[in-house]
Amino acid sequence: MPSAEDDAPDESASPALPETWFPVIGVGASAGGLDALKRLLPNVRPDCGMAFVVVQHLSPDYRSLLSELLAASTSLPVTQVDQETAVEPNHIYVIPPNATLTIEQGRLELERPAHRNPVDDLLLSLARDQGERAAGVILSGTGSDGTIGLR
Repeated sequence: MPSAEDDAPDESASPALPETWFPVIGVGASAGGLDALKRLLPNVRPDCGMAFVVVQHLSPDYRSLLSELLAASTSLPVTQVDQETAVEPNHIYVIPPNATLTIEQGRLELERPAHRNPVDDLLLSLARDQGERAAGVILSGTGSDGTIGLR
């Protein structure tokens, strides 16, 4: 007769990940981070299975060329988010000027900024929404934006 221990789940086995599981990488940078991004992206394979969400401190008064500049460095699709957008693997998403970019239920959402900590806003929402699938990277900057989100 089998014991109760035989029916216990094997806690050493890793739980199966859902088919839609993929890492979402939040990347924060000031203007100085552009060079680091342009050096990083050519090394990311087009079938990497990850999504990248790039938040840079941008002037609210000027059109951003960030998506075009990054697209020249990678074969991954680069999209400046202009509406609620479902996050997909093998894509790069970029914040537009004068916006706060967050993620909820796997969808990027835009809001008017109430304050100027766009990196913290993204990383905090990313951790809440994606849990262990989330990663945060800070490439450069001054001040403390991103430090709370990385924690």
